[in-house]
Amino acid sequence: MVRRVAVVGAGVSGLAATKCCLEEGLKPTCFEQSRDIGGLWRYKDQAEEGRASIYRTVFTNSCKEMMCYPDFPFPDDHPNYMHNARLQEYICKYAEHFDLLQHIRFKTLVTKIKKRPDFSVTGQWEVVTQRDGKEETAVFDAVMICSGHHVYPNLPLTDFPGIQKFKGCYFHSREYKEPEKFRGKKVLVVGLGNSGCDIAVELSAVASQVYLSSRSGSWVMSRVWDNGYPWDMLIITRFRTWLGNILPRTLSDWLYVRGMNRFFKHENFGLMPLDRTSRKEPVFNDDLPSRIACGMVVIKPNVKEFRETSVLFQDGTVQHDVDVVVFATGYSYSYPFMEDDSIIKSGGNQVTLYKGILPPSLEKPTMAVIGLIQSLGPIIPTADLQCRWALKVFQGRWIDTCWANVYFQLMGSSISQQQYGSSSTLQMDYITYMDELASAIGVKPSVPKLLLTDPRLALSVLFGPCTPYQFRLRGPGKWSGARKAILTQWDRTLQ
Repeated sequence: MVRRVAVVGAGVSGLAATKCCLEEGLKPTCFEQSRDIGGLWRYKDQAEEGRASIYRTVFTNSCKEMMCYPDFPFPDDHPNYMHNARLQEYICKYAEHFDLLQHIRFKTLVTKIKKRPDFSVTGQWEVVTQRDGKEETAVFDAVMICSGHHVYPNLPLTDFPGIQKFKGCYFHSREYKEPEKFRGKKVLVVGLGNSGCDIAVELSAVASQVYLSSRSGSWVMSRVWDNGYPWDMLIITRFRTWLGNILPRTLSDWLYVRGMNRFFKHENFGLMPLDRTSRKEPVFNDDLPSRIACGMVVIKPNVKEFRETSVLFQDGTVQHDVDVVVFATGYSYSYPFMEDDSIIKSGGNQVTLYKGILPPSLEKPTMAVIGLIQSLGPIIPTADLQCRWALKVFQGRWIDTCWANVYFQLMGSSISQQQYGSSSTLQMDYITYMDELASAIGVKPSVPKLLLTDPRLALSVLFGPCTPYQFRLRGPGKWSGARKAILTQWDRTLQ
């Protein structure tokens, strides 16, 4: 019987895991190698080893109604999109409200996680930690890995011939903090993801010229959508998901491309994805198109070769006198504390995890990886629901097939790219994925039932944004304030 649970990391996923354990009457111990909670969202002036790092001006790409913990809305007066410092304040309030800090062991590094000798019977793990130079080993009935995937930078220098002879400065975007030191420089940013575009736009205000190199293009969206409302409250709805699933693929693709081009034609700006119908995560940047139009950011194709002071691009053009190169080339997935690295198998753009959570090769399902999935949706409610689902599995309350056969029967549930194209992130459709987990543990809202009992709420659930509160309306973990939160979500957005 699962009782003691080890949680690795005290970021947004680790806090959700700790809180969900307490809801189930379990004893969580959360190990955090730094001195504070927040993970990715805790800004530091210098990048720290083994911890995610952000630049000073990072804002959220999901609005407050969509990205909150499902039973802890943001305060009414908070803006729809938040600076990292404001989000960190919210994370601290969440931990304080649910009294989570007493379950966290700070400045404690997890160095090894290994199966107990009797794992096939007990499913237990040995967790080795280090604090102040002292090593300690403890036994846990289950482990929840919440260490995130923005820790280990992917810097594929072998893909860029000549980089060794480049005389300028180059570094991974993880090291970038603020723009002032690049004043008057010519800067090349490699990578058309959210970080690359943010950094290129920010540097364009101080650099003499910024070049933004892309291998495959990307859709660029604004946070502000129709009538000034947040994009995700208008796009991430159950009705739109249902419509997208029943329409012929050709028509669905046409509507998708048309929607992405509604504010500007990507082809004219050199941003059009090579795979036009790819559903990979778009870039959210309100300023990039105008910076391109003003010539402050120049879009370039993939780099073919670096020279001492210049760069040759795939289209044959050469840019001279480049001073700085910022590689915004994403991150690698790594779990150095796992003694057996075959438990969590990863390679390229695929990770073998059942439902994107459980390593399928284990004799006993007592390990979960939380927050690894990326989707066109917010990570906080995703992590919360993943935790709730995983804990039911740990306790043996939901296993839909013989665990020994999961790997062979359900490999289709592993995270893969398929319709999302090639990307360094692991993509899933948000509502479809959330409903899979919610159905399994009995918390998916029933629209037909609500139409009979609460028509007003039913219409909000079906046609309105799929806000996190929907997954606390019923079943285990039900929150009494969920209905009111859904019916007043547009009021808070407008405020």
